Amino acid sequence: MNKNIIFVSLVYLFSTKITFAVGDTANVLSGLLHPILGFDHLIAMVAVGLLSIQIGGKHILGLPVCFVFILFIGALIGLLAIPIPQVEGVISLSVIVLGIAIASQSRIGIWIAYPIVAIFAFFHGHAHGGEIPSLGNPTSYITGFLIASAILHFLGIGIGTIARTKRIRSMIGSAFAGIGLHMILLIYGLI
Repeated sequence: MNKNIIFVSLVYLFSTKITFAVGDTANVLSGLLHPILGFDHLIAMVAVGLLSIQIGGKHILGLPVCFVFILFIGALIGLLAIPIPQVEGVISLSVIVLGIAIASQSRIGIWIAYPIVAIFAFFHGHAHGGEIPSLGNPTSYITGFLIASAILHFLGIGIGTIARTKRIRSMIGSAFAGIGLHMILLIYGLI
């Protein structure tokens, strides 16, 4: 267990440094790497997959598809440089809320899950769209991060399928919520 905590901590600490080392060109590879190397995005994408397992049924695929679709819309708004306040704060909040939803293991109704996931997807997309490097092809970059996001959703579905016990999923959700809390405290300079 201690090895996992150390690994996650190291990935978290170095993820922002690695993200900026990818380069200043917009291509499929930089788009693929952005959600994977951005720890906040990585956790949120995996969390959506885990939450979809928790809801079950056709929503195992429906919730991630909703996220990716709204992620695309948010990216277009970000690409157009239309300002949206508190983007990074809402992204961190998404990690907290999704983590709590997974940790609590409560059956969240689809009328709550889909709108919450859609709102968070929009903000994640806006951040991606606003960070598109000015050089290269934005279409390739967007394609890359949409594919990576879908893959991370499937990773979350896989983890949720393997971690069948509520206790394990609860621990994962608690860890996500704790990391999200740390992120939001950092963003607003409270630590």
